Amino acid sequence: MEKNVAPEEFRIRSIIVPLLAIIAGVFMVVLNSTSMNVALTTLLKDLNTDFPTIQWTVTGYMLAQASVIPLAGWLSDRFGAKAVFLSSITLFTIASILCTIPNSAGWLIAFRIVQGLGGGCVIPVAMAYVYRLSPQHKVGTVMAMMGIPILFAPAIGPVLSGWLVEFYSWRWLFLINIPVGIISILIGLKTLPKVERQTVAGIDLPGMILAPIAFAGLSYGVIEGATSWTSVNTIAGLVIGGIALIAFIIRELSIETPLLDLRVFRSIDFSIGIIVQWIGQFALFGAIFLLPQFLQQARGFGAFDTGMILLPQAIASMIVMPIAGYLFDRIGVRWLVVIGLGLVSGATYQYSQVDVTTTGKDLLIPLIMAGAGMGMMTMPMNTHLFNMAPRHLVSRVTSLTNSMQQVINSLSVAALVTILSAHVTLRTDELKEAAQSATGTVSPTPESMQQAMAEVAANSFGDTFGFMVIVAIIGAALGLLLRRHKTSS
Repeated sequence: MEKNVAPEEFRIRSIIVPLLAIIAGVFMVVLNSTSMNVALTTLLKDLNTDFPTIQWTVTGYMLAQASVIPLAGWLSDRFGAKAVFLSSITLFTIASILCTIPNSAGWLIAFRIVQGLGGGCVIPVAMAYVYRLSPQHKVGTVMAMMGIPILFAPAIGPVLSGWLVEFYSWRWLFLINIPVGIISILIGLKTLPKVERQTVAGIDLPGMILAPIAFAGLSYGVIEGATSWTSVNTIAGLVIGGIALIAFIIRELSIETPLLDLRVFRSIDFSIGIIVQWIGQFALFGAIFLLPQFLQQARGFGAFDTGMILLPQAIASMIVMPIAGYLFDRIGVRWLVVIGLGLVSGATYQYSQVDVTTTGKDLLIPLIMAGAGMGMMTMPMNTHLFNMAPRHLVSRVTSLTNSMQQVINSLSVAALVTILSAHVTLRTDELKEAAQSATGTVSPTPESMQQAMAEVAANSFGDTFGFMVIVAIIGAALGLLLRRHKTSS
C-alpha cells in the first residue's frame, strides 16, 4: 500500500486506532520475551525439574522466534501483512492459553515454542506495516510511537512479572496475554487497512529451509556459549548455523526472487547503518541484561525490587522516543545515534564503578541516561535502514534486521556472561593467592570471606560494564558516518 497523502492532509489521529492494535500485539510479544527470566526459580519448584531443563522455556522461545523471522517478509508479501499479523497474534494468544495449563516442564516448553513461532513474525511485520502506513515526512514520528512498547516492555517486564510471580502465580504471566491478544485481534480486524500484496514468483524452498536452520543454529550456538564455548552443543550450533548461513547467502544472491533480499547490502549507506545497529543493539541489550543480574546476584535484591529500581529507565525511554521520532523527520539519524550511544556510554561507565555498597539511588542518573539513549536511537536507526532500501522491499528488510538482532541479542548475552565468568575466576584466584601469602596473620573468618566474595562479584560486574563502555563508544563513533538519505521506491 503506497501512501500519496499530501503533507498537510495527514494527521496522526487518522491511524491511531489501527496503530493501537499493532502496539498492543507488539507489547505482548516483547513482554513475554523477558518476563520468563524472573519466573525460572519458581518454575523449578512448581514443576519439580532442574535448571538446564527449565531454561528451555526461554531458549526454546528464542529459537522458535529466530526460525520464523526470516519468513515474515515473504509471508507478508504473499498473503498480505494484515492476514499474517493477525494470524501471528492469534497463534500467540492460543499458545498463551495453553501455557497456563501444564504441570510438567516438557509441556510448558512445547507450548512456549508454539508461542515463539507465533511471536516471531509479529515485530517485523508490524514494523513494515507501520512504515507503509506513514507518509515519508512523518515516518520517524509514527515509527517512534510503535517503538515505545519495544523498549518499554523489556524494562517494565521485571516489575510486572516479579509482582505476579511473587504475589500470585507464574501462570498469570500468560493469562494477561489473553485480553491483550483479543483486543489486538478485534481492533485489527476492523481497522487495519489491507496492504497490497507484492508479486512473488514462487516459493524459495531452499531458502525457507536454510534460513531457519542458519538463524536458529547460530542463536543456539551463542546461547550455549554462555555456558562453554568449547562444548559439543556450542560448536555444533555454530558450525551447523554457519554452514547453513553461507549456503543461504549463496542461494539468496543467485536467484531472482530471494526470501531475504541481500542485495540491499550493495548500498554503502545501508551496510554502514546495519553495522552501527548491530553494535548499538549489542550495547543496549547488554545493558538491559547485565544490570538486573548485578542487582540480584551481587547485591541480593529480589525480582520485584530489581524491577522497581529499573523503572526510571523505562520511563526515560518512553519520554524520549516520541521526541526522537519528531527530530528524525527533521535532522535525520546521525546525531540521534551519536547522542543516544553517547548517553549509553556515559551510563555504562557509571555502571562500571559499582561495588558492594551500590544502591538503587546510586543508579538513578545512569538509568535515566541509558533509557534516554535507548529511546534516542532505537527506532530512528530502524527507520533509517528502511529509508535506505526500496520501499517495496521494506517487509524483507524488517525480516533481515530482526533476524540478525535475534542473533546479536543472543551473542550479547553469551559474550557478557563469558567475560563476567572470566573476571570472577581471575579475581577469585587473586583472592586465594592473597590469602595464601598472608602467613602468620589471623585466619579469615567465614564472614570476612563472604564479604570478600561479594566484592569479587561486584567488581567483576564492574569490569564487564567497562567492556561495554568501549563497545558503545565505537558505535557512537561509527554513527558519525551515517548520512541522511532517502531512496526512491
